[in-house]
Order: sequence, then structure tokens, then C-alpha cells
Amino acid sequence: MIVVVALIVVFTRAEPAPVDEATPAGVVQRYAAAVIAGDESAAAAYLTDTAKNRCSTNMERMPGDNLRVTLVSTTERPASADVKVLITVSEGGGPFGSAEYQVEDGFDLVRTGDKWLIDRAPWQLTVCQKPAVK
Repeated sequence: MIVVVALIVVFTRAEPAPVDEATPAGVVQRYAAAVIAGDESAAAAYLTDTAKNRCSTNMERMPGDNLRVTLVSTTERPASADVKVLITVSEGGGPFGSAEYQVEDGFDLVRTGDKWLIDRAPWQLTVCQKPAVK
């Protein structure tokens, strides 16, 4: 019976409602969804040029299927914003099932014209696009 209830919860769990993309939280939501889905080019569209160029060549991002991101708070100012999130990381394996840990971190955003862009993302959600081979 418990297994049936668990399966119903898993398969009927609705996707979170989209937050307005014109807000800092909406930008972070779409960016995080793109990173988790592995769509680095879509995610990069939400980054400042500074953030795109900040990558380290030895930086390895966590697999998206192991991540869950929850909004904690948003602080919005005229030219900048901070979006705090709770990142849950699941690691499979082990004799007692998968291990899971959570860390609270934040995104720094800046207003560019009439839209918000991410200037810093938590390392678990950092996108480093590989340059084209010439």
C-alpha cells in the first residue's frame, strides 16, 4: 500500500508554477531548469558576460538529475538582486539507499536594461560552455 501511495505522489507531482520571467526569481527559476535539463546554451542566455567568462576549465558541474532547487527568498534593489535558494543534492548508492544533503546558497543578479541577468550562480549550477574548437 505504501508503495502505491509513493508511486501516485511521484507520478502526479506537478511541476512548480512558473514565476514571472521579468523578476529575479523568475530568471533564476528558468536558468536552474535549463541547467538541470542540461541545456547550457539556454542557461547561458540568463548570464552576464562577466559570469560567462568567469568559468574555470577544471570546473565540473554536478549531474542535473541529482539536483533540486527551492526558492528561499528574494531581495530586489533598483540595479541588483539576490535570490537565495536551497540546493538539494542526491547521491545514489549505499546499503541504506541514496544519501542527500542540502546547502543554502544564492544568485547575484544585475539589471541590464529592462531585464535581469545572473552575475553569479552557486557552483553546483554554474554553466561553463566549452569554446568552439578551431
